[in-house]
Amino acid sequence: MLYLASQSPRRQSILNDLQVNFQLLLPEPFENPELLEQTLPHEASKDYVLRVTLLKLKAAVERLQRQGLVWAPILCADTTVSLTHDSQDMILGKPQDANEALSMLQLLNHQCHEVHTAIAIQIHPDQAPEFVISSSKVYFANNSLEKLKSYVATNEPLGKAGAYAIQGFGSCLIEKIEGSHSSIMGLPIFDTNLLLEKARIPFILCP
Repeated sequence: MLYLASQSPRRQSILNDLQVNFQLLLPEPFENPELLEQTLPHEASKDYVLRVTLLKLKAAVERLQRQGLVWAPILCADTTVSLTHDSQDMILGKPQDANEALSMLQLLNHQCHEVHTAIAIQIHPDQAPEFVISSSKVYFANNSLEKLKSYVATNEPLGKAGAYAIQGFGSCLIEKIEGSHSSIMGLPIFDTNLLLEKARIPFILCP
Protein backbone atom coordinates (compact mmCIF):
# COMPACT_ATOMS: atom_id res chain seq x y z
CA MET A 1 0.00 0.00 0.00
CA LEU A 2 1.05 3.61 -0.62
CA TYR A 3 0.10 6.88 1.06
CA LEU A 4 -0.37 9.86 -1.26
CA ALA A 5 0.22 13.17 0.51
CA SER A 6 -1.47 15.35 -2.08
CA GLN A 7 -4.88 16.91 -2.57
CA SER A 8 -4.41 17.09 -6.33
CA PRO A 9 -7.15 15.16 -8.18
CA ARG A 10 -4.78 14.87 -11.16
CA ARG A 11 -2.17 12.99 -9.13
CA GLN A 12 -4.87 10.75 -7.70
CA SER A 13 -6.19 10.05 -11.20
CA ILE A 14 -2.72 9.10 -12.50
CA LEU A 15 -2.17 6.65 -9.63
CA ASN A 16 -5.62 5.20 -10.27
CA ASP A 17 -4.73 4.75 -13.94
CA LEU A 18 -1.58 2.88 -12.85
CA GLN A 19 -3.78 0.72 -10.59
CA VAL A 20 -1.77 1.63 -7.51
CA ASN A 21 -3.33 0.73 -4.17
CA PHE A 22 -3.07 4.05 -2.32
CA GLN A 23 -4.68 5.95 0.50
CA LEU A 24 -4.77 9.72 0.91
CA LEU A 25 -2.77 11.25 3.73
CA LEU A 26 -4.05 14.83 3.71
CA PRO A 27 -3.20 17.78 5.98
CA GLU A 28 -5.14 18.07 9.21
CA PRO A 29 -7.29 21.17 9.86
CA PHE A 30 -4.59 22.91 11.91
CA GLU A 31 -1.97 22.51 9.18
CA ASN A 32 -1.36 25.21 6.58
CA PRO A 33 0.37 23.68 3.53
CA GLU A 34 0.48 27.06 1.77
CA LEU A 35 3.02 28.28 4.34
CA LEU A 36 5.40 25.63 3.01
CA GLU A 37 5.04 27.03 -0.52
CA GLN A 38 6.52 30.44 0.24
CA THR A 39 9.54 31.28 -1.90
CA LEU A 40 12.91 32.35 -0.60
CA PRO A 41 14.76 35.39 -2.00
CA HIS A 42 16.71 34.59 -5.19
CA GLU A 43 15.73 30.91 -4.98
CA ALA A 44 16.06 28.96 -8.23
CA SER A 45 12.84 27.30 -9.38
CA LYS A 46 14.26 23.75 -9.26
CA ASP A 47 15.61 24.33 -5.75
CA TYR A 48 12.26 25.75 -4.74
CA VAL A 49 10.12 22.87 -6.00
CA LEU A 50 12.37 20.25 -4.41
CA ARG A 51 12.52 22.09 -1.09
CA VAL A 52 8.73 22.44 -0.95
CA THR A 53 8.21 18.78 -1.87
CA LEU A 54 10.57 17.56 0.83
CA LEU A 55 8.95 19.87 3.40
CA LYS A 56 5.52 18.50 2.49
CA LEU A 57 6.84 14.95 2.69
CA LYS A 58 8.34 15.62 6.13
CA ALA A 59 5.01 17.03 7.30
CA ALA A 60 3.23 13.94 5.94
CA VAL A 61 5.58 11.57 7.81
CA GLU A 62 4.93 13.48 11.04
CA ARG A 63 1.18 13.38 10.31
CA LEU A 64 1.20 9.61 9.83
CA GLN A 65 3.14 9.06 13.05
CA ARG A 66 0.92 11.50 14.94
CA GLN A 67 -2.21 9.65 13.80
CA GLY A 68 -0.71 6.27 14.73
CA LEU A 69 -1.32 4.81 11.26
CA VAL A 70 0.39 1.66 10.02
CA TRP A 71 3.58 2.57 8.18
CA ALA A 72 3.65 2.42 4.39
CA PRO A 73 5.69 4.40 1.85
CA ILE A 74 4.55 8.01 1.42
CA LEU A 75 4.57 9.76 -1.96
CA CYS A 76 4.56 13.53 -2.28
CA ALA A 77 4.92 15.92 -5.23
CA ASP A 78 4.87 19.59 -6.09
CA THR A 79 4.84 21.47 -9.39
CA THR A 80 6.02 24.95 -10.23
CA VAL A 81 6.05 27.10 -13.36
CA SER A 82 9.20 29.05 -14.15
CA LEU A 83 9.72 31.83 -16.68
CA THR A 84 12.99 33.55 -17.53
CA HIS A 85 12.05 37.23 -17.39
CA ASP A 86 14.58 40.08 -17.49
CA SER A 87 17.33 37.46 -16.99
CA GLN A 88 15.64 36.32 -13.77
CA ASP A 89 14.22 32.90 -12.92
CA MET A 90 10.66 33.97 -12.12
CA ILE A 91 8.49 31.48 -10.21
CA LEU A 92 4.79 31.73 -11.04
CA GLY A 93 2.64 30.35 -8.28
CA LYS A 94 -1.12 30.08 -7.96
CA PRO A 95 -3.01 33.29 -8.81
CA GLN A 96 -5.07 34.80 -6.03
CA ASP A 97 -7.76 36.20 -8.33
CA ALA A 98 -8.78 36.64 -11.96
CA ASN A 99 -6.69 39.78 -12.46
CA GLU A 100 -3.51 38.06 -11.27
CA ALA A 101 -4.35 35.04 -13.45
CA LEU A 102 -4.65 37.25 -16.52
CA SER A 103 -1.35 38.98 -15.71
CA MET A 104 0.42 35.61 -15.46
CA LEU A 105 -1.07 34.41 -18.74
CA GLN A 106 0.05 37.60 -20.46
CA LEU A 107 3.60 36.95 -19.23
CA LEU A 108 3.50 33.38 -20.57
CA ASN A 109 1.80 34.28 -23.83
CA HIS A 110 3.91 33.67 -26.97
CA GLN A 111 6.80 32.57 -24.73
CA CYS A 112 8.53 29.35 -23.71
CA HIS A 113 8.53 28.52 -20.01
CA GLU A 114 9.51 25.53 -17.88
CA VAL A 115 7.42 23.35 -15.63
CA HIS A 116 9.28 21.53 -12.85
CA THR A 117 7.69 18.71 -10.88
CA ALA A 118 9.52 17.19 -7.93
CA ILE A 119 8.36 13.85 -6.59
CA ALA A 120 9.66 12.25 -3.42
CA ILE A 121 8.93 9.01 -1.62
CA GLN A 122 9.68 8.08 1.97
CA ILE A 123 10.14 4.33 1.83
CA HIS A 124 11.30 3.78 5.42
CA PRO A 125 10.85 6.24 8.30
CA ASP A 126 14.53 6.10 9.29
CA GLN A 127 16.02 6.57 5.81
CA ALA A 128 16.47 9.58 3.54
CA PRO A 129 13.71 9.99 0.95
CA GLU A 130 14.21 9.16 -2.73
CA PHE A 131 13.37 12.00 -5.11
CA VAL A 132 13.35 13.01 -8.78
CA ILE A 133 12.83 16.35 -10.54
CA SER A 134 11.16 16.26 -13.95
CA SER A 135 11.41 19.36 -16.16
CA SER A 136 9.48 20.14 -19.35
CA LYS A 137 9.21 23.10 -21.69
CA VAL A 138 5.85 24.58 -22.65
CA TYR A 139 5.38 26.94 -25.59
CA PHE A 140 2.37 29.24 -25.48
CA ALA A 141 0.89 30.30 -28.80
CA ASN A 142 0.44 33.98 -29.62
CA ASN A 143 -3.05 34.12 -28.13
CA SER A 144 -5.23 37.20 -28.36
CA LEU A 145 -6.10 39.12 -25.21
CA GLU A 146 -9.76 38.19 -25.77
CA LYS A 147 -8.85 34.50 -25.75
CA LEU A 148 -6.85 34.86 -22.54
CA LYS A 149 -9.74 36.70 -20.90
CA SER A 150 -12.17 33.99 -22.04
CA TYR A 151 -9.94 31.37 -20.46
CA VAL A 152 -9.75 33.27 -17.19
CA ALA A 153 -13.56 33.47 -17.22
CA THR A 154 -13.73 29.66 -17.00
CA ASN A 155 -12.15 29.96 -13.49
CA GLU A 156 -9.84 27.08 -14.40
CA PRO A 157 -6.68 29.18 -13.81
CA LEU A 158 -7.47 29.70 -10.13
CA GLY A 159 -5.54 27.32 -7.91
CA LYS A 160 -3.19 26.32 -10.74
CA ALA A 161 0.52 27.13 -10.79
CA GLY A 162 1.14 29.49 -13.67
CA ALA A 163 -2.63 30.09 -14.01
CA TYR A 164 -3.37 27.26 -16.43
CA ALA A 165 -4.13 23.55 -16.56
CA ILE A 166 -2.72 21.64 -19.52
CA GLN A 167 -5.24 18.84 -19.04
CA GLY A 168 -8.13 21.29 -19.30
CA PHE A 169 -9.11 24.28 -21.41
CA GLY A 170 -5.57 25.57 -20.95
CA SER A 171 -4.37 23.17 -23.64
CA CYS A 172 -6.06 25.48 -26.20
CA LEU A 173 -3.43 28.13 -25.42
CA ILE A 174 -0.42 25.86 -25.91
CA GLU A 175 1.34 25.37 -29.24
CA LYS A 176 3.68 22.55 -28.21
CA ILE A 177 5.56 20.96 -25.32
CA GLU A 178 8.96 19.35 -24.93
CA GLY A 179 9.08 16.77 -22.18
CA SER A 180 6.52 14.85 -20.15
CA HIS A 181 2.83 15.70 -20.47
CA SER A 182 2.06 13.88 -17.20
CA SER A 183 4.80 15.85 -15.45
CA ILE A 184 3.16 19.11 -16.49
CA MET A 185 -0.09 17.72 -15.10
CA GLY A 186 1.67 17.21 -11.76
CA LEU A 187 3.00 13.65 -11.63
CA PRO A 188 5.51 12.34 -14.21
CA ILE A 189 4.47 8.76 -14.88
CA PHE A 190 7.90 7.44 -15.93
CA ASP A 191 9.72 8.87 -12.90
CA THR A 192 6.90 7.85 -10.57
CA ASN A 193 7.20 4.28 -11.84
CA LEU A 194 10.91 4.28 -10.96
CA LEU A 195 10.18 5.38 -7.40
CA LEU A 196 7.35 2.86 -7.03
CA GLU A 197 9.71 0.10 -8.15
CA LYS A 198 12.27 1.17 -5.53
CA ALA A 199 9.55 1.03 -2.88
CA ARG A 200 8.27 -2.30 -4.24
CA ILE A 201 4.81 -0.84 -4.74
CA PRO A 202 2.91 -2.82 -7.45
CA PHE A 203 1.45 -0.94 -10.39
CA ILE A 204 -0.05 -1.99 -13.70
CA LEU A 205 3.28 -2.84 -15.39
CA CYS A 206 5.01 -4.10 -12.27
CA PRO A 207 2.85 -6.80 -10.60
